[in-house]
Amino acid sequence: MEPSEILFPYSTIRPIQKEMLDDVGKSIEKGKRVLMHAPTGIGKTISVLGPALFYALKKNKTVVFLTSRHTQHVVAMDTLKDIKKNLENSSSRTKKLKEFFSYNQKKNGKEFVVADIIGKKWMCGVQGIDKFPAHEFREFCKLQREEGKCEFYSNTIEKRNLTVKAKKIVNELGFMYPSHSEELVKECVSEKLCPYEIALALCSKAKVIVADYFYLFNSSIRTTFLNKIGKELEDLIVIVDEGHNLPDRVRDLLTLKLSNFTMNRAIKEARENGFKEARELLQKINEVLVGFAEGLDFGGEILVNKVDFVQKIGEIKEYDLLIEQLDTIGDDIRKEKRQSYIGAVASFLDGWLGLDLGYARILSKKQYKTAPLITLSYRCLDPSLVTSDVFEEVYSLIIMSGTLTPTSLYKDVLGFPENSVEKIYGNPFPEKNRLNLIVPKTTTKYSARSEEQFKEIGRIGAEIVNNIPGNSIIFFPSYGLMHSVYHYFNELCDRKIIVEKKGANKEEKKELLEQFKKHKEKGMVFLGITAGSFGEGIDLPGDLLKGVIVVGIPLQPPDLETKELIKYYDERFDKGWDYGYVLPAITKVLQNAGRCIRSEKDKGIIVFLDERYAWNHYLRCFPDDWDVKVSKEYVDKVKNFFG
Repeated sequence: MEPSEILFPYSTIRPIQKEMLDDVGKSIEKGKRVLMHAPTGIGKTISVLGPALFYALKKNKTVVFLTSRHTQHVVAMDTLKDIKKNLENSSSRTKKLKEFFSYNQKKNGKEFVVADIIGKKWMCGVQGIDKFPAHEFREFCKLQREEGKCEFYSNTIEKRNLTVKAKKIVNELGFMYPSHSEELVKECVSEKLCPYEIALALCSKAKVIVADYFYLFNSSIRTTFLNKIGKELEDLIVIVDEGHNLPDRVRDLLTLKLSNFTMNRAIKEARENGFKEARELLQKINEVLVGFAEGLDFGGEILVNKVDFVQKIGEIKEYDLLIEQLDTIGDDIRKEKRQSYIGAVASFLDGWLGLDLGYARILSKKQYKTAPLITLSYRCLDPSLVTSDVFEEVYSLIIMSGTLTPTSLYKDVLGFPENSVEKIYGNPFPEKNRLNLIVPKTTTKYSARSEEQFKEIGRIGAEIVNNIPGNSIIFFPSYGLMHSVYHYFNELCDRKIIVEKKGANKEEKKELLEQFKKHKEKGMVFLGITAGSFGEGIDLPGDLLKGVIVVGIPLQPPDLETKELIKYYDERFDKGWDYGYVLPAITKVLQNAGRCIRSEKDKGIIVFLDERYAWNHYLRCFPDDWDVKVSKEYVDKVKNFFG
């Protein structure tokens, strides 16, 4: 198949990319489900979007490109812009393509509609709405719409149909070049229209929809979304980008929590709004919650039986009637005050009645400032409870990532059908441009932590970055460990140092990254957290980053949730230790390492600083083509590599 026939808009195809383009095209044509480990540099986005759009047009399907980060929305939209521009050049269109693009178009087949949609809350034009918890925003939005109090919605929807003004802007946006959601929101707010409803209208016309995971993997949102855009799952060619994030994201989507802090706010809310009976009921619910934590030390956790909790709450008032009463009060409060903690309590009590298999019910007690924080969680362990149904029903599906190894892990955990295709592509970068090095001289293993270890980590880290001609990043498994090492590292490091700030906002993170980029000549060291904001998703190509050091292994604390996860996957696949503990940590490490080499011209070194990486149990987790070296002569290795 020629590049023009799979909508490839660029003049040259990168190494390995041709293989990926062919695989994607054949898989989609046959309606397959595919897991793809494709290292950075192949050009994954165009390699799936081009063939997917081609077959969507051929088979009258819709491409849904799902990603977990807003930055990836931009990458996808820019790629689609390139495709569209290329198609406007008549010399790039074959006779076959002209036939595909003849459906319902106005410009001789040159146009196809693309829609970009993010979370409804983040598209809302109402000031201050971004502070709302997700479930509270949904209830507030519903009430505002039903009572005609939202100007944006009223200007957009009339008797369940688009207004004349809304139709006009949908048509204008639909035939423009693909616009990112931020551009759409800005345009709609200036016209006093609801950006979310306009985005939905565009989705109903679109051949490609770029969206967040939850639009398909939250069952209630999926049903509403598909109904509004007039699609069925079987109409969709689904691409899941950064697929290594999907298991945890789906677990989070299916998890509910209730704390004594939420209960206290709900009690206060009932008192301030004159709901005396509700206040007394909420006080008793809080007593039940606190009662389950009786005798539990700070940092302690216990499993809570579903029936036991329901029976305790049922002694206050019949369980279902209690939910109904609190839910009604929550709705009343939202009419005036936008959000309701009482409504949140009702939502948790209702969700608590859910499935047992694939979930854990955990109560924890922690010290928070001067008060104990008691949290009861209905925690999802098994994302396949949602994902497997989606995978089964869509026309075709591709999940891809630069760290989707082993593919068998994701196939099992996400519930792929047995006949799914697993593809692992080689690294396109020249081996001489990269050095992957394990330095087995320290460890962050909890039982071995000491000032001597922190001092040694700081010394080795400083020796390495001092010999790297450019910027470096050092990733730590936690803020606490980073600060323990910082003093020793700072004394010996001859480069300027900046440190990731806990709780930094979007603008602060952007400013930190820009500051880092400006020091590429003299060299700067950035200290960050493995699972933090800079651990994945940032691009520092060329000379912007020359070295990455990953300190320790970011294994989850052996808390009750982790133990339940290990137990669950032991029972299902006899691989609990790998699936629930080791491999998720290694995936984070590989994402950190991936910040360094972003193109075939980049040159850089990646150091894994912990003796455990040299143990076979962890060493076997690295991709085969990484050619990881184990050496204590790290200074010579670094000097020779850059020399």
